[in-house]
Amino acid sequence: MSHAREVNFPEGFRIFDEGNRAETFWIVRSGTVTLEIPVPGHRSAPVESLGPGELVGWSWLFPPYVWQLCAEAMTPVRAYEFDGMTVRMLMDADPAFGSAVGQWVGRVLAHRLHQTRTRLLDLYAPH
Repeated sequence: MSHAREVNFPEGFRIFDEGNRAETFWIVRSGTVTLEIPVPGHRSAPVESLGPGELVGWSWLFPPYVWQLCAEAMTPVRAYEFDGMTVRMLMDADPAFGSAVGQWVGRVLAHRLHQTRTRLLDLYAPH
């Protein structure tokens, strides 16, 4: 937490967009963030809503460090912001810390992949 800084996002603020450089991540303190996946020829599909204690952003951990989804503040959001490069250096310096962060982000990533797949099937699969 000594490397975190507190940030605020107003309702409707685009936190990041797919394809942009992923250099930071956030842990929500209060408010709601919606993750979306752009769908060519359609409106973006909301994938999941995130609240207090949840991780916003995992693309900072994996090269080429580019956002894979979009994120928007659905309510005013207070969050802790972390610099991805700094955290990656800390992970390299302390293998136990690196393993713990990698496992945490991996669990989040697996959950988000499942949520995205389920949401896209709900929206676009033949019924």
